[in-house]
Amino acid sequence: MAEPGSPLAADSPLATTYAMLGSGAACVALVFRRITPVWAFGGTLAAAVLSISAGGGGVLSGMVTVMVALYALSLHRTAGVAAVGACAVTLVGAALTLAAGAGAKIVAGVAFQAAAMAAVVWVMGRSRRRRGAGRSAVSAYHAGSASVPRLAADAERRRLIAELHDVAAHRLTGIVVSAATATRLTDPELAAAATRHAAEAGRQAVMELDRLAGTGHRAATEQDRLGEAVEPMAAVEPMTMEDIDVLVAEHIGLDYRRTAVGAPPEVISIAYRVVREALTNATRYAAGASRVRLDILAGHLVVTVTDEGGDAAASDLGTGNGLAGLRSAVHSVGGTFSAGLKDSGWEVRADVPLDPSVPTRRVSYVRPRLRRRMKAAADAAADEPVMARARRMADWRGPRALDGALVVLAIALTLGANLLPGDDLDPFATPLPGLLLALLFALHALPLGWRTNASRRGLAVTLASVLVWLCLDLAGWAGPPVSDMFLWCCWMELALLYAIGARTQSRDWPAPIVMAGVGGLALVSGDGITGDRPAAWLVLTAMLAVPAVAAWGLGRFVAARRRRRGTAVTRERDLLERVAAVAAAAERRRIVGGLRSTARRHAQRVVDGAKAGRLDVVLAEARAGLTALRELMEQERDDGGEPPHTVSGIAVLTARRGGAARYVGLRRPLHPAVEVTAYQVARELLAEGAAVAVTFLDGGVTVSGQSPTSGGRLRALVDAADGTLIVADDGSARVWLPEVSPT
Repeated sequence: MAEPGSPLAADSPLATTYAMLGSGAACVALVFRRITPVWAFGGTLAAAVLSISAGGGGVLSGMVTVMVALYALSLHRTAGVAAVGACAVTLVGAALTLAAGAGAKIVAGVAFQAAAMAAVVWVMGRSRRRRGAGRSAVSAYHAGSASVPRLAADAERRRLIAELHDVAAHRLTGIVVSAATATRLTDPELAAAATRHAAEAGRQAVMELDRLAGTGHRAATEQDRLGEAVEPMAAVEPMTMEDIDVLVAEHIGLDYRRTAVGAPPEVISIAYRVVREALTNATRYAAGASRVRLDILAGHLVVTVTDEGGDAAASDLGTGNGLAGLRSAVHSVGGTFSAGLKDSGWEVRADVPLDPSVPTRRVSYVRPRLRRRMKAAADAAADEPVMARARRMADWRGPRALDGALVVLAIALTLGANLLPGDDLDPFATPLPGLLLALLFALHALPLGWRTNASRRGLAVTLASVLVWLCLDLAGWAGPPVSDMFLWCCWMELALLYAIGARTQSRDWPAPIVMAGVGGLALVSGDGITGDRPAAWLVLTAMLAVPAVAAWGLGRFVAARRRRRGTAVTRERDLLERVAAVAAAAERRRIVGGLRSTARRHAQRVVDGAKAGRLDVVLAEARAGLTALRELMEQERDDGGEPPHTVSGIAVLTARRGGAARYVGLRRPLHPAVEVTAYQVARELLAEGAAVAVTFLDGGVTVSGQSPTSGGRLRALVDAADGTLIVADDGSARVWLPEVSPT
């Protein structure tokens, strides 16, 4: 048996056994690298230990299998898991070298070389994972684009139906209840009061229907003309608590108490809707409401409406949309809503936060001043420390991870090569030259980290380090010459030139010429150059200019291709939005036409019957008007198909599960990949009856909701999009998705 730390003889039986075991274990592990990449990676590491212990060709084969398994790990698992695997490769390589009895410098050199290879493999796997997720998302976006016009039409129908329910339907219901009661009791005074109420409420219903039909027709015409979404605008004054007082005062005998003094207008508007719907339902399905409360509790406006049951006055007139609409409205601002039996009656309760995140309209243009104000409001609504942490976490696994990997590769390769024994003098034989050499390597390599955001500055620092090295050579320092260093490391300058071409403007064309000139100075200073050095510098500069210009030109070509793709994506998205706008306009015209021919006509007949003192006509026409409205509302039928995988599709998804979607901030078009990922994240976060919030921030969007019990799928989804998942102690989750620029 060999002593610990001593290599095995390549032809010994034990070495052969180790080699066979290592090869077999590696083959088995690689078969399962797509199914169980973590276990496969662990198996290849163990196999590599056996193969390397056997010596000979087992060293190379062991490292190859480990790198293949690491690539699969980076491709099929999250960035953190793959990063742990890369670190494990480095540690195992160093440990095996140390176990073989190597010195500290050799162990460090092997560790640096292993880290360089692991970094490259990690980035390759991450890049393919990101590209695959992007292609799948774009495919899903295209597959669901056919349903976007239907979604737009459904959204417009729901909006108009909600408005119809909130105005005309409540007026007509009140007319039916009062007229039916007066007819049943045969009380002349009650009949006269019901007639007066019918005349006034009927006129208001006619005006509201005319307003809705008029604004809907104008909006549809304007939408057809512009080819974009235009929401009907009406001058509506903000509601106050006194408006709720007036609403409650219309119902005689109520136990009403309001301790809430004030609240934001949007909160009061929702509270008004809750009170109105609950009072109407109480008169429709019971003997009327008995108690109404509005209180401020723990930062919420709490609205409670209770009835004590009784005989239903008009139980057949409901549309089934009222409570669902209230629940959606309350959830959309982060509140809670409940409606159910209470003793012998029914209770409706809504808890609305006093500082809700107000949903925003989708707009195609916003004045810069208003845009800044809306952005500031959205940023203030977000938890800035949490979002700053999320952005930092997303940086290291996104496209900028390539910059970090290049830095690791550059430092590890150069330091590792100089730490390992070779034919040249050892630059780390003495501490000071070795420290200075390490600093120079770092100064030359670290600017690769600026490749994405500051490539010109990075190239300037890299070339400055070459000039500093040249000065040290001229001063006679004991380290390796700058000409050797530049031959080994000029790929860093080429990488920065590519980034300059891909991310900056054409005025940076001198960059490759400057790089070639500095590189020529570095090469011409070598001992192998004799004779006329200025002439040699010109020749070397011209030679270096070829790859330098090629790298810069390749960057320009890739940038142009990205712009073309971005333009195509934008054009396709704009076309889809125009088609959706046309579908919404057509649906609006259809509903407006139905209003004019049915509900509006019956409401006018209610007014005419009230003027003639015909309570029977009032009752019949009010019922007919409600029936027409109900038929119009019931035309909304969800076909149950998969909603389009877009940010707008989140609203449909949440509505089907009894929840609500809340949109915060300046809503803007997103890249298809981000749209699809946001939808998929919302689907994972959505619990039954819960709300999902989508917040538009500078540079990306956040999707918030309740974290699922098993979050493995969610983590994988977020990781593939280079996003960040943060789960709070209460189980709420927030996902940051960086925005992908179409260019």
